[in-house]
Amino acid sequence: MIKGATTGLVAGSLVGAPNAGLAKEERKRGVKKGRINQSVVSWCFSDYWSVEETCRQAKRLGCKSIELINSKNWPILKKHGLTCAISGIPVDGKPFIKGFNNPEYHPWLIEATKQAIDESADFGCPNVIAFTGFSENFSLEDGAKNCIKGFKKVAGYAEKKGVTVCLEMLNSRDGTDPNKGHPGYQGDHTDYCMEILHAVGSPRVKLLFDIYHVQIMDGDVIRRIGECGEMIGHVHTAGNPGRGELDDKQEINYPPIMKALLKEGYEGFVGQEFIPTRDPIQGLAEAVELCDV
Repeated sequence: MIKGATTGLVAGSLVGAPNAGLAKEERKRGVKKGRINQSVVSWCFSDYWSVEETCRQAKRLGCKSIELINSKNWPILKKHGLTCAISGIPVDGKPFIKGFNNPEYHPWLIEATKQAIDESADFGCPNVIAFTGFSENFSLEDGAKNCIKGFKKVAGYAEKKGVTVCLEMLNSRDGTDPNKGHPGYQGDHTDYCMEILHAVGSPRVKLLFDIYHVQIMDGDVIRRIGECGEMIGHVHTAGNPGRGELDDKQEINYPPIMKALLKEGYEGFVGQEFIPTRDPIQGLAEAVELCDV
């Protein structure tokens, strides 16, 4: 009996050892330094993981946020000790198509933005996303003027609530896939978006600096980070070309870009917004580690 019990204990320990080793190895992946606050952009991984699994993977890698996720899922994030770094706005369809450059959209768009600000303030989400919209029939000058008017109508409210509205610059060059580029988007250059933001003149209306989009349209990423400085409210990543993983098959050198953000005193979030082309667990781990400078 004693011999049998001993054999059982030994066998049990041998069976459990590989699993324990894998769990330990899993814990080694991800954030070590933590100077960059990292976030997982939900839509990129929704074809692979449930909300619960996305939270689990984010926590495993040391990320602090799941972003651009429906606010109805925020209680799940909270359960996992995560926040939402930036909120979408509650509108149907793709909000980047109909933006602040068209005054006809201002009534419902401003209301939707204020609703997102309220939800974000209550939950502790620091940012709400915003867009210029497609150019439609508006000149660059008229589009900018309309955006300025629209943002000024939400700036005071955002200041009162302590939430930042972040205008995203998107590329209009890549027309191969609606998730990779947005031909017709008016705010497709960094300088154009910055002119709008400076004219608004609010500490709660800033730029969403998407490194992938900036690289495609403007390049000179590190110097642009220095020029934008404290006007950067949020950051997104992805590899270029293709909006895939942050690996050696793409052209953006991410570690010095992260260091440039830190040099400017950036304390916000960096959202991993690449579209997986292979194992999403491996790709996300690699991206998180690459940006952990």
